[in-house]
Amino acid sequence: MNQDQLKELVAREALKYVQDAVIGVGSGSTVFKFIDALASIKGRIDGAVAASEASAERLRKHGIRVLDLNSVNELPVYVDGADEV
Repeated sequence: MNQDQLKELVAREALKYVQDAVIGVGSGSTVFKFIDALASIKGRIDGAVAASEASAERLRKHGIRVLDLNSVNELPVYVDGADEV
């Protein structure tokens, strides 16, 4: 399995942690794979807060509502790449 395939696998696995709420997403190539996977369940979330304009643009491209962090009370889930841990 190559690195791109591993990122897709990780992205799909991260969907298991998505709740019916607003989620936070980071930035980078692994997060982009997550956003692409998130599009398949976008009806289960209320929207997303993005850490970068690139992530926000990708969310919007998939029809996922992007919210400002200041308008959200809590983020039960925040997804970012492993290099951000």
